[in-house]
This record gives sequence, structure tokens and C-alpha cells, in this order.
Amino acid sequence: MKTSTLTARSSALHPGILAPALAGAFRKLAPQHMIRNPVMFLVEVLAALVTVLFIRDAVAGTDDLGFPLQIIPWLWFTVLFANFAEAVAEGRGKAQAASLRATRADVIAKQLKSAARDSDIESVPALSLKPGDIVLVEAGDIIPSDGEVIEGIASVNEAAITGESAPVIRESGGDRSAVTGGTQVISDWLVVRITAAQGSTFLDRMISLVEGAQRQKTPNEIALNILLAGMSLIFVLAVASIPSFAAYAGGQISVLVLVALFVTLIPTTIGALLSAIGIAGMDRLVRFNVLAMSGRAVEAAGDVDTLLLDKTGTITLGDRQATAFIPLEGVSELGLADAAQLSSLSDETPEGRSIVVLAKEKYGLRGRDLAGHSVQFIPFSAHTRISGVDVDGESIRKGAVDAVLAHVRQVTVNPNMAAAPDLRQIVEGIARTGGTPLAVSQAGRVLGVVHLKDIVKGGIRERFAELRQMGIRTVMITGDNALTAAAIAAEAGVDDFLAEATPEAKLRLIRKEQADGKLVAMCGDGTNDAPALAQADVGVAMNTGTVAAREAGNMVDLDSDPTKLIEIVGIGKQLLMTRGALTTFSIANDVAKYFAIIPAMFIAFYPQLEALNVLGLATPQSAILSAIIFNALIIVALIPLALRGVRYRPRPAAQLLQRNLLIYGLGGIVAPFVGIKLIDIAITSIGLV
Repeated sequence: MKTSTLTARSSALHPGILAPALAGAFRKLAPQHMIRNPVMFLVEVLAALVTVLFIRDAVAGTDDLGFPLQIIPWLWFTVLFANFAEAVAEGRGKAQAASLRATRADVIAKQLKSAARDSDIESVPALSLKPGDIVLVEAGDIIPSDGEVIEGIASVNEAAITGESAPVIRESGGDRSAVTGGTQVISDWLVVRITAAQGSTFLDRMISLVEGAQRQKTPNEIALNILLAGMSLIFVLAVASIPSFAAYAGGQISVLVLVALFVTLIPTTIGALLSAIGIAGMDRLVRFNVLAMSGRAVEAAGDVDTLLLDKTGTITLGDRQATAFIPLEGVSELGLADAAQLSSLSDETPEGRSIVVLAKEKYGLRGRDLAGHSVQFIPFSAHTRISGVDVDGESIRKGAVDAVLAHVRQVTVNPNMAAAPDLRQIVEGIARTGGTPLAVSQAGRVLGVVHLKDIVKGGIRERFAELRQMGIRTVMITGDNALTAAAIAAEAGVDDFLAEATPEAKLRLIRKEQADGKLVAMCGDGTNDAPALAQADVGVAMNTGTVAAREAGNMVDLDSDPTKLIEIVGIGKQLLMTRGALTTFSIANDVAKYFAIIPAMFIAFYPQLEALNVLGLATPQSAILSAIIFNALIIVALIPLALRGVRYRPRPAAQLLQRNLLIYGLGGIVAPFVGIKLIDIAITSIGLV
């Protein structure tokens, strides 16, 4: 189980989040904060106006203060509930940020005078390190800041960042040279060149990103805010014209009634929850161990049309597995399997273990009793590229074809007979399909070949079918030749593939898709992926990747799991669906409120409206109070949905729209009629109006 500081460790209802959120709801009443939400800012201004008028009337000794005293608190509650929703969403991020800050305890770094490990060491505070400084990090030490490994290889515990308890290898050169400040070396040592100034490290950026207050509004969110502000302005004009109609009918309407009517007419529901929806969307990614550099990236993920996926480790397992024993002429398959298993007993690589398992599963071969025999195991090494065993002076070897042939030529009497004529044909056939051939020899004779294959992950074909149902085209990226790529693409069920992919080829493919009006997502971890990550609309960089890759992407996957790109798309779609669903509910909710309360409010002036008072609300005062209470409580009721998000199901757009309208559109129409009527019954029964 993960223990990540970024995983879901506190629910929205945890006291540690609710208590600060309550205080935050009051702090957010400051006008400089409220102005960012035009709808709720209008509600606050009007609540303040009627509060001032109430105080004036109270000082003047006006008798009829009971009704305003019931309305005004609910107006303020409407504003506070909106702020509370945003504060709860931010609170989860701030709790995560607090946990991250705990990893930045005072760390003393071992600064080297030069890049050599044996140079003089000076102990300095980690906070004083600058880009270019060289530090030594030994077993048990905390890596003081972000950097690149320039010497050494070590196991590093990144649980403080990723939550994974399993250590990862970091070494100089390649795509595993980047290290993150706050992680711990648990074996061996590293010489690290610091690449980030304090205050701009990866950990600092993580803390800033997970704090909801730092989130910038996305273009869609800004557009929706403008729409809501425009609708509110329209109702300002509409409500301002009501006193003239009332005067024409021989009546008068108070400012309080006009304010209450305005607040129930404008789209307060979505206005109150809009910010919380966006923050919660980014928070869901954070709890999924993905950092989005902007809300724009989360939204773009929801609209992705083309998904570029690396083959190795994403579509395939990455570790080659033995799939078949192919004997040479005159050799039985059982004999080949037996020799292959014996020669693999000392091979601890995934490939070696898979050979042992395949021989066991296919022929029932198990560990055999070698007691009484002279046995010497030859473990696999990257230098020799073979493993094996010598039993009573007879050598059995398994490994790379050229390495096994070289061994056979050394031990056989007639080197020209080392390889059978059909060996080359078998080896070339395996290579053409993208597999890896391993030769097996016994007593100076090649017995046959073990076929190793990069296995396509179980269930991946169904996942690509699910993406296809979403309308997303999948493209496999691989450095393999076209023949191998085509075979794996067909087995995995991707829509297309790019073989022998170079950085330039990836970039051309992304630009071509974008020129056709498509949004493109891709993942990568190497410096050679950086141009494509920067070009893609959604670029997911692996945390284990190079600094260049992490800087180029607009998301960072802390678990370095490329398959997570599929989930990221789902989270983006969930964010868009949640916003759309609650917007639909809010608009339907407002329309229903018009028909529920306006007839009851104006019956005194226009008795003909009695026919439209379908709810049979008791009095105009009870209609107003019931609507205001419902308006505030519906925001509270929808906070959990805004934070949790609407569940996304991969269906065609027409079906999703139909479901959205049926559940949230119809629900938004029905809820006010039911809610306002129940509140009206309650407040009249207890004599509030």
C-alpha cells in the first residue's frame, strides 16, 4: 500500500480539513478575493447592502424587522457556503503541501571541492547550495537538492515523493541520472551536480502546485465566469425594472425583496462551485501521483483526440519472457527445455527466471536432485552474456547466440561443427518478429534456441478498445523496425504505430496531428523526448526521467508509470463532465425557481398569477424565505459531488449528453419544486413567516 505524501490521506470531511476550511470561508469574504468570482461577489455586495439597511432600520426603531432578520443570515450563508466549498478543495492540497514541507527538514550537504569523489568535503546547509555545486551523497544521506548524477550508482528511496516503498536505481548518464531533493540514498553513493536554486526545486514546485490557492483559472473556466457574469447583469436589469411594474399595479416592493429575488434568479449554484470543481480536478490528479503544471493541461487531457504511447513498459511488460523452445534437427524439444532450465538456474534475470517457469509449465520439469554429482553453476553476467552449469565435467550453457557459439568453439573438437545449418534461419526468423533468440548448448553442441518475447500486457487490448470508444486514436511509438512494430501493434490493438521513431519523427507526427485540429497527448522520460513533450498538448514526463523531459512536459508522473496516461485522460474528462453536469443542474435549477417563486411573490399585485402558483406556497414572504434557504442549502448538498467529480463512462458523446440532461437537467428542474415546497411547509408550520 502506498504511503505517499501525495496520495489520498485525508477525506474532504476530515476534521483536519474542515476546521481550517471554516476559518478560510470567512477569510475569503475579503473583496479582493471575492472579485475573482463575479456572481458570488454580487451576492456579497447585496448581502452587505441589506445588512446596512437593516442596521439603519434597527437604529431608527422600525417595527417590522423579523422578516429581514431571517433573510439576511441566509444571504451571508450563501456566500460562506461557496467560500467553504473552495476552502475544502484547497484544504486537501494544503494538507499535502504541509506533508511535503516536512521533507525539507534541515539537511546538511557534503559539498565537494571538485567533481572527484575523493576531493575535500565541506559540510554546508542544503539551503545554501547553488546550481553547479557538487555534493557527495552516501548511504543514509538525504539528497539535498535537485541535481544530475555525474558519478556513481545507488539505490534511492523516493517514497517521500512517489509513495512507492521499492527503491529505484540512479546512475550517471542515460535517463536515470536525475535525482530529486528530499529523497534518500539507501545504498552505495552518488556524486551529484546541483541543477536547481533553492526555492525553485522540484519539491518547491510540487508544494506550490498542490496548494489550490496557486491554481490559475483555465480558459474554459474564464469563459464560463464571463457567461455567468453576463447572465447576472441581465438579471440586474430585469430586477431593477420590477419596482416600476409594482408601482403601476399600485404596490411597492422593498429593497430586501428585490435582493432576495435577484439572488435566487442568478446562477449562484454553479458560480459557488466553479472554483471548487477546478481545484478538485487538479487534486484528483495529485492524489493519483500526477502533478499538473496548470489547469489547462488537465482540461486538455479531457479533450485529447490522439494518444501517443511508448511500446516498452507501456504496451508491453518491458521484461522479455520465454515463449517457446525451438530445437535444432535431431534434438527433442523436451531435451532442449531440460538443458535450458538447468543452464538458467543460476540466472537471476527476469529472462532467466521465465525460462525456468516455461520449462516447468510446459513439461513439468522441476528442480532436480544434483546431489552426488560434481556441479558448478555459472551465473549470468553482462560481460559474458551467458549462464550455465557444469555437471560432472559436461558444460551446459545458455545465452546470446554469438556468446554461446564462442563458448562451443572453445570446448568442441571440431569448431566447424559448432552450429547446425538451420540455426541461422531460426535466429533470423525470431529477430524479424521482434523477438530475442537465446542459444542453448550441451557438451559442445548447440541444441536449439529459446524464443524471448516482450509480452503485451494483459487487458491492454481492452483498454485501447475503451479509448477508441471515447473517440481517442492510439499510436504506438517504438524504435523497433516496421515489421516488429506492426506485429506488436496488431496484437495490442492500437490504431496505428510509428516505427524506428526518432525525436524528429515524433515531433513531425505531433505537429501533423495538431495541424489536423487534433489535441495530442504523449509520455516520455528521456532528453530525446523533450521536444515532443513540449509540443504535445498534454505532455506527461516520468519522474525518473531527465531534467529536460520534466521541464518540457506539463505534467509529471511521480510513479513513472507510462500507462497512467490513460487514467489521466479519464480524469480530464471527469473534470469537464463535472463542470458540465453542475452547470446543467444550475441552469435547470434556476429556471425551476423562477416558476416556483415568482407567481407567489406577485399574486398581491397580479391576482391572475394564482393559476401559476403550482406549489401553493403559503405567502409571498414564505416563498421568498423558502427560495433563499433552498438556494443556500443546495450549494452545500452539491459540494461532495463537486469535490468527488461525476463518474466518467466511455460512451459516445450523444449518449453522454442524453444522460447528462436526463440526470442533471431533469434533477435540476425537480429539486427546487420539491425542496422549496418542503421548506415552505416547515417554516410556516413553526411560524417563521
